[in-house]
Amino acid sequence: MQTGYILFFCIFPIFSEGCCGRQRQLKRTGRQRDATHQHYRAVEGEMFMMPCNKSAHRHMDAVCSRIGEGADGTSFVCGRGFPAEAKHSGKYACSGSELFFHLQVVERSEISLGCVQPEENSIELLVDVGGEVPCPGLSCSNNTHVIWYKGNKAVSERRDSCQTGGRLHLCQVSEYDTAVFFCDRQIIEQGVIWTFRRAVNVTVIPATSSDSPKIIYPAGNITEKVELGQPHTLMCKVHFPFVREFSTEVRWYMNYGSNPEKMTLLPMEQRKMKLSEYEVKRKAIIEQVTPEHLNNRYTCIASNIFGKSRGTIELKEKIKVKWPLLVGYPVVSLLLVAGLGIVLHVKWLEIQLIYRSYFQHGKHDGDEKEFDVFLSYVWSPPSAEVEGVSTLSSQRGPDTDEEACLSSIDPLNTEEGKSTQRPLAVVLPEVLEDRWGYRLCLLERDVVPGGAYTNDVVLAIQRSRMLICLLSADYLSNSNAVFVLESGVQALLQNSTLKLLLVWTSGASASLIQPDSPLPTLVQRALKVLPSLDWTSGKPTRATSNFWRSLRMAMPDQKMKLVSLMQNQKHFILT
Repeated sequence: MQTGYILFFCIFPIFSEGCCGRQRQLKRTGRQRDATHQHYRAVEGEMFMMPCNKSAHRHMDAVCSRIGEGADGTSFVCGRGFPAEAKHSGKYACSGSELFFHLQVVERSEISLGCVQPEENSIELLVDVGGEVPCPGLSCSNNTHVIWYKGNKAVSERRDSCQTGGRLHLCQVSEYDTAVFFCDRQIIEQGVIWTFRRAVNVTVIPATSSDSPKIIYPAGNITEKVELGQPHTLMCKVHFPFVREFSTEVRWYMNYGSNPEKMTLLPMEQRKMKLSEYEVKRKAIIEQVTPEHLNNRYTCIASNIFGKSRGTIELKEKIKVKWPLLVGYPVVSLLLVAGLGIVLHVKWLEIQLIYRSYFQHGKHDGDEKEFDVFLSYVWSPPSAEVEGVSTLSSQRGPDTDEEACLSSIDPLNTEEGKSTQRPLAVVLPEVLEDRWGYRLCLLERDVVPGGAYTNDVVLAIQRSRMLICLLSADYLSNSNAVFVLESGVQALLQNSTLKLLLVWTSGASASLIQPDSPLPTLVQRALKVLPSLDWTSGKPTRATSNFWRSLRMAMPDQKMKLVSLMQNQKHFILT
């Protein structure tokens, strides 16, 4: 007995393969011949499709309209199925063709008389395996020659198939075989050949599975962010394997305080189906999220006859991010960077002067130069600066011991200084050379006359370690003096070994002085940032001593050729 089963399963595939291969040749000879008039018979309530003849119709949208007696404007598109009704019986002519179709719609009761076998107008086939489609009413007919159509084309033109006793055998069923198949067989009545077209609804289904459902979302335990006071929708997506007689269920539950026994069922949505599996989507809508919802756990449970699956969702309050802050920080940072770039571009000259004046000048004091200081000034009327000295020589003594100490440092604090009144342009060279021992360059004394003034100035600056300009209204109005200052600024930008110091005399300042001709842009910008000292008339001993102390600190490091300040102080006491 077991040997017989083995032989059956070995021989059946060979037999079936031969059936499919043999029928491919039979189908080529079994097609209908074109005729001027064709007669079709259909069953009321079944799907019917007007045939489209390739030799007559060049396109699939040909329209067949009813003509002759009882014409009521009924028309059908060739190749599109429609439910046949008794009122559709009549004669039809199709556009673009000389063929005429006679359609006769009969009642189902008329064709079932004398036929004991039940008719099968619907059938289910398993995908990816072979299947058989019966032709309704064929068992009650003597003619078993049948031509099968799927849509408007013969099945033999589309796929591997075969026929056995008028039954269609599909060698392999695909999911696209879910359609209406038509079987045509001929009958002769009163010398007229009728094509009896019957419809079979084929539904392709997958093989039955014994798997439990799979929850796609929520997969496991997840958290969703919500906004308080706003509605929120809980979605549960489940894939159910196909079962012929299935019983599926998907439900949402609200779990109070994480107690599985205390749950509340929420409303659901309907499901939809795919070929190989059922995809079920169930939604639960929270009309308004409250703080209480944040303490609950929401569980989706999907079940069929083979098992259950579950997934949970917990709600978390969404922190609202203020868009102005989110956008503002990058914008502000960008503006700061752009603003810094603009400032660097506009103030790059000032930045260079500040850096070279305050941070680099001390690194090159050892460079060999012919002069220590190049002093630039313009002679002013005697009344402009004389008060700066005369006030220092008043007959009253120092008010405090501190002022007495400071006065000892002042190089002008001598009997000669008290009795004479001289401008700073005269006193400063004496202090720098005679008392502090610096090598001083004066244009009217140290430059050989007869040369070009501009060359002499540039050469003198190059031969000096430091440039001191005594600024006043007369100085800034003198083009030659301004040229010296401008040349010094250019030399400072080109060579950081030069030191440049401005001394404002008689309370002058760049903001108060208005020269006759405008100053060069380079000079105007340099006056705002270069190191400077103020020599102002009428200041007490403390202010004057602070000026000399600041000047001494600004001078380059140089061994003095004459006596020191302490020796000067001793000399003053002895005299």
